[in-house]
Amino acid sequence: MKTHTTNYFDTFIQVAEDSQAKASEVPPTKGGEKSVATIQFEIISTHPYQYTSDDVIFQTYAVRQGLDEAELEAEREKFFSKGQPCLRASPLTKRYGWGVHSNAEGKVALYGLESKEYNKLSSDEKLKTVKAMRSKRA
Repeated sequence: MKTHTTNYFDTFIQVAEDSQAKASEVPPTKGGEKSVATIQFEIISTHPYQYTSDDVIFQTYAVRQGLDEAELEAEREKFFSKGQPCLRASPLTKRYGWGVHSNAEGKVALYGLESKEYNKLSSDEKLKTVKAMRSKRA
């Protein structure tokens, strides 16, 4: 079975062009339930450069589906047998003002739109720079 990936290497994902964000913000919890943005933010912000994009995307799916530990390996294989949206489609990069840096190992960290680090990564010529996906069609 073919395995798809969402991982980037030596890449910085900038905030989407049509984002309303002027600065980064922590995604709110909605009605006591964690949103995709909240789960992704918690995973990446508390463990910078510890997880790949694939890890974050799948952990988010597992939390939302209520998967237990015994199911994870088989479910992950099934999950990545189909293409999945990458962090360019994440609400963090589209709505909440966060850039995502993937290092040489594909491990990710968040940088706020207003931060010096965001500007530094955006202009780093050693990195591939891509924009998050737009929310609306042009």
